[in-house]
Amino acid sequence: MVMAAHVATFARATTSSLAPLVLAFVLSTVVTSSGSPDSDALLKFKNLLANNEAINSWNPSVKPCEWDRSNWVGVLCLNGSIRGLQLEHMALAGDIDLEALAPLPSFRTLSLMDNNFDGPLPDFKKLGKLKALYLSNNRFSGDIPDNAFEGMGSLKRLYLANNLLTGKIPSSLATLPKLMELKLEGNQFRGQIPNFQQKGMKTVSVASNELEGPIPESLSRLSPNYFAGNKGLCGPPLGPCIPSLPSTPRVTGKKFSILYIVIIILIVLLILAAIAFAFLLFSRKKCKSRIQRTASSPEENSNKMVASYYRDVHRESSETRSHAKKADHGKLTFLKNDIEKFDLQDLLRASAEVLGSGTFGSSYKAVVVGQPVVVKRYRHMNNVGREEFHEHMRRLGRLKHPNLLPLAAYYNRRDEKLLVTEFAENGSLASHLHGNHSAEEDGLEWHSRLKIVKGVARGLAFLYNELPIIAPHGHLKSSNVLLDESFEPLLTDYALRPVVNPEHAHMFMMAYKSPEYAQQSRTSNKTDIWSFGVLILEMLTGKFPENYLTPCYSSDADLATWVNNMVKEKRTSEVFDKEIAGTKNSKGEMIKLLKIGLSCCEEDVERRLDIKEAVEKIDVLKEGDDDEELYGSDQGKAYSVRGNDQEGYSFTLDR
Repeated sequence: MVMAAHVATFARATTSSLAPLVLAFVLSTVVTSSGSPDSDALLKFKNLLANNEAINSWNPSVKPCEWDRSNWVGVLCLNGSIRGLQLEHMALAGDIDLEALAPLPSFRTLSLMDNNFDGPLPDFKKLGKLKALYLSNNRFSGDIPDNAFEGMGSLKRLYLANNLLTGKIPSSLATLPKLMELKLEGNQFRGQIPNFQQKGMKTVSVASNELEGPIPESLSRLSPNYFAGNKGLCGPPLGPCIPSLPSTPRVTGKKFSILYIVIIILIVLLILAAIAFAFLLFSRKKCKSRIQRTASSPEENSNKMVASYYRDVHRESSETRSHAKKADHGKLTFLKNDIEKFDLQDLLRASAEVLGSGTFGSSYKAVVVGQPVVVKRYRHMNNVGREEFHEHMRRLGRLKHPNLLPLAAYYNRRDEKLLVTEFAENGSLASHLHGNHSAEEDGLEWHSRLKIVKGVARGLAFLYNELPIIAPHGHLKSSNVLLDESFEPLLTDYALRPVVNPEHAHMFMMAYKSPEYAQQSRTSNKTDIWSFGVLILEMLTGKFPENYLTPCYSSDADLATWVNNMVKEKRTSEVFDKEIAGTKNSKGEMIKLLKIGLSCCEEDVERRLDIKEAVEKIDVLKEGDDDEELYGSDQGKAYSVRGNDQEGYSFTLDR
């Protein structure tokens, strides 16, 4: 009996002690099967996104964060918590579910740059603890409420550049105590700039808007590039504000003033019309003249100009050096080991000549310690901070390919940069295609042109492989293809888009003259292919591409449009450059290359060749073919111009 009682007591005790364990196990199973709160929040956020294939790898059975390591694409982790999202260049669209992100306790950063979000700006006040918000290069539109950012006291960085935003700049931005960087360029903001008084403010970029009035005194120390493209802005660092004249009470005075203003406006309009007409009439002549000046090497007074510039650089670098925190500030940083080192003093003493002045800056040839180098001066290259700039230059310095002009050294100053490269003996491709040739000098023969096309294709493919960014070259054109002593092409001015000021890049870089940027306000991974196609057609036709000079893409100025029109009008024999020598047995290959060029210039990005396809098609081209095959048994054969005959274009090449 006693023994039975002990057994019963033990059984009850065991049962009661196991109950909590069983309950804990059941609860654990339920929680695991339903996912963590962080996972649920992100999956809810994803559900409202369109074109979200780029984040299909988000797996609810795997934690988003393992301490500081992220298991989910685009998720930023810190100490096991979700610190933020970095979902850039993914073509995302749809709704941004801020309610889903609001419960995340450690959420501080949200970057959705370079996507397809549109419509009004969401109410980001719901994420009151955000420190950084990056929304540039989307299509957000409409006015932003004045109180849109009230209560976001932790916000340090706000990027809204290159959208379609209108109205006034919200005054609530001026009340954010920790705001350091604000980028609003490339929108349609109107009115005056709020009076920003934050002591830690480093950047306020409002370029290329429709702002007016005086620039606040607190921003007068910033670079004038941050305010360019606003015709109504005045005051430091731009020109002085002209005070309006007081009105006179006399009626006759008012009438006279209005008449005077009307007359001035009419005169200005007439002058502008005359200038526009002259520009359209002589644009091609001016274009060739400009290229010829760029290709030539004027020596008269050039040494004085270069010496003066280098003295300015040295003087300003000495002034800046006293404020520098880095030991290398004010010095040339070398990236190549096979070049003899020199410094700014050596450049001061070196004989030099002006090579030309382009959209990015002036170029100088200098002979330093016995070796010829090219020094290019950039004034619009302060889009990133000092460390980011150094890292980007080091990345470019590591690129090695036979068809890239390597970056040898650079000099970094806040408002100005110098990039140093080796000197290319035969100048630019543009000078050979469009410069005035002497009677004894022939144009580039077919063999050389095909060799150049193949080299450019391989160099571009290398950039695509090494730089996982959209439009890795960004500024491909004939003046940025140099030729060495054996006429091997060398790409230059490549991969500078990340460090060039956006307003300057949008105005001058070839990537922003593409059809997709004109139609969708964005570039793509095939934008450089379009530039390459224009280059191919330029080499085959000898025509200068008018799109180099236009502020944006225009089908009327597109070289591919002209070629297609000539084909439709059965005037194909007029397409090819008459100065191409050595074409006797090469007509068939020229036709094939013309077809490749047009396939690279498709306005529809989906139909455009990618870099791999372009290289494969170009590599198989030969220097010549069997003339009998083209003009004998196949005489009169129609050759397709567009890929797969999708447009139905065909033509015969006249002998």
